[in-house]
Amino acid sequence: MLPLDTAPRPRLPSPLVAAEDERFARHGVRLLLKRDDLVHPALVGNKWRKLAPNLRAAAGRPLLTFGGAYSHHLRATATAGRLLGLATTGVVRGHELAGRPLNDTLRACAADGMRLHFVDRATYRHKNEPETLARILRETGGEGAYLVPEGGSNALAVRGCRDLGAELAGAAEVVAVACGTGGTLAGLAAGLAPGQRALGIPVVGGGFLEGEIETLQRSAFGGRRGSWTLDDRFHFGGYARTPPELLAFAEDFGARHGLPVETLYVAKMLYGLLALTEEGAFAPGTTLAAVITGRPPNAPPPGAMPQSSAQSSAQPSP
Repeated sequence: MLPLDTAPRPRLPSPLVAAEDERFARHGVRLLLKRDDLVHPALVGNKWRKLAPNLRAAAGRPLLTFGGAYSHHLRATATAGRLLGLATTGVVRGHELAGRPLNDTLRACAADGMRLHFVDRATYRHKNEPETLARILRETGGEGAYLVPEGGSNALAVRGCRDLGAELAGAAEVVAVACGTGGTLAGLAAGLAPGQRALGIPVVGGGFLEGEIETLQRSAFGGRRGSWTLDDRFHFGGYARTPPELLAFAEDFGARHGLPVETLYVAKMLYGLLALTEEGAFAPGTTLAAVITGRPPNAPPPGAMPQSSAQSSAQPSP
């Protein structure tokens, strides 16, 4: 078994804290924040939940994975490799990026020891096809590597995220999470109790996620599990698109609640929850739990976790 004890251990369950916010309260809606951003100082939130079972399965082999230029997953995989002494390779979408200065995300990956291999977008689209994948592995020398899919979403990751749902069982009628590849939502929904619904807010358009999530649940559990829905109106034009309106919302929410709001995923989910609340999508008396899956890349690692009394105060009354 991979010696995960050599890295900082996760602190689970993550805190569940009440967020007093009059914008929700005026509609009779109670907001809770599931602070998965505090699970681990380096492998934040859903990245720990999805990567940990894959790291065990890798059993010390080098890791090879995939992502775009702003991929949180690439950054988390590079960090895991550094913490555990594993070689990592990131296959990056966009061959044109190879001759340009690295952005902050890719620079952090390289600093953690990840080898970056840039491919053209057509190759990237076909990366899961056997011939294309074999060529990528030859080019990277990755024939013996453990493959982690884009976003870290596979059956192992989905089962890892089921614990997130179990931690929230009975705490809220609706549990919301931002969705990139859908793995977190697939596991979350499976872990919730009967009568709860998982709500996914996709951060990229295209309308493909429902089928992807169903496929992930079939691979992990043999079929669709739990009650879940998607609302794809809040991606703000696509992945990594963060217009001024969204940035202003994130800054305001952070100031209200003392929370550094990550903008590629978390801000879009929180914005969507407020918009849905103002539309009357949630009946008065509804409790919403928003899963905070990450923090801004340059935010300092969290210090002390919120006290257990704060978490207890957010639990439903008996």
